[in-house]
Amino acid sequence: MKKGLSIFVIVSVLGVMAMFQGCKKATVPELTTVAISNVGLTAAVSGGTIIADGGEDITDKGVCWSTSPNPTVADSKTDDGSGSANFVSNLVGLEEGTLYYVRAYATNDVGTAYGNELSFTTTQVTGAVVTTTEVSSVTSTTAVSGGNVTDAGGGTVTARGICWGIAPNPTIAGNKTTNGVNTGTFTSNLTPLTDGTVYYYRAYATNSSGTTYGQEYQFITPVTDREGNVYKTVKIGTQVWMAENLKSTKYNDDSAIPNITSNVEWSSLATGAYCWANNDEATYKPTYGALYNWYAVETGKLCPTGWHVPTDGNYKTMEISLGLTQAEADGTTWRGTDQGSRLKSTTGWNAGENGTNTSGFTALPSGYRFYGTGETRGLGLICYFWTATPIDDLLAVYRRLEGNNTAVYRDGTHKEAGKSVRCVKD
Repeated sequence: MKKGLSIFVIVSVLGVMAMFQGCKKATVPELTTVAISNVGLTAAVSGGTIIADGGEDITDKGVCWSTSPNPTVADSKTDDGSGSANFVSNLVGLEEGTLYYVRAYATNDVGTAYGNELSFTTTQVTGAVVTTTEVSSVTSTTAVSGGNVTDAGGGTVTARGICWGIAPNPTIAGNKTTNGVNTGTFTSNLTPLTDGTVYYYRAYATNSSGTTYGQEYQFITPVTDREGNVYKTVKIGTQVWMAENLKSTKYNDDSAIPNITSNVEWSSLATGAYCWANNDEATYKPTYGALYNWYAVETGKLCPTGWHVPTDGNYKTMEISLGLTQAEADGTTWRGTDQGSRLKSTTGWNAGENGTNTSGFTALPSGYRFYGTGETRGLGLICYFWTATPIDDLLAVYRRLEGNNTAVYRDGTHKEAGKSVRCVKD
């Protein structure tokens, strides 16, 4: 009887325990949020680790996110299936440069539970990095430049090229080239350009953040005469000048300028003519250009179209920009201090007589043709420049530079004389 009672008690206790276990209450799942990784412009990766299913099958799980704390399944979320296995979630459709709050979630019949909250900020596209290539192959109407996009700024470069204009800081709203996409080097052909014009230019690159620019440079286009001779140009003060002596044998209407080699004939002419120093074209044309009498200047057709032989007033304006006073500019003979040196080339004169050429005018000792005898004189020592300003029927105004003087000489001489000509832009 005692043994039977013991068995009964054990069975009864086991039954009660089983009854209590069968009545244990189910709960929501328990889980943690996986650390954020692979953060990009519009996507990231997270996930969840299931610690317990809460006594019920997990029917839905994933990651939810928002730009506000404590995101829920009512916000953006992933759907990563069911069951109690750990999971990886791909968060997509995000906005770049934005702070997001993230929680893993899991749902069973009892309800939805959330893991710990994490946050991250998506990356953001910044301006691309681009450098500008300095121009080459500059003509009166074209130039070649380019650039190098070294960094896309975290995005995609959708346009690149060179922009240019006649004012500093050109933008893509003005003249520009379009030279492909993405990073790397590119070459740009700038056209059309106008002769004797100062242009500012810089490279650009565009991505989703906007347009960035490389360093700015500038150049000035040369001028071409009717024969195809190309002349460097320079801006001095507010004026654009040729930086080389005129060498055209034609007027700008294509009519020929007579080439007079006879000294006697030259000194008695009263019509337009030109010559080469010592009548030696091969030796002197490339460096010194031609010598013209004032009657060729008087035609108004000597310079390329859009340019003219400078008046006495044009020269005064230039000289004042180099430091002469108005009174000095109006004077005659030697005027100023170092203005002549600033106009002379740094090479090509005798030893100790070169200039500083800080103006860019680059005057060389081209000599002159004496009106009285028709002889070439002063080669390597002196240069004269005609102005378009007459004094009377016999004389016209000129400028003179010498190797042994740093000032500028102004006076008048006979129109039969042969002198160099520089052109200034209209």
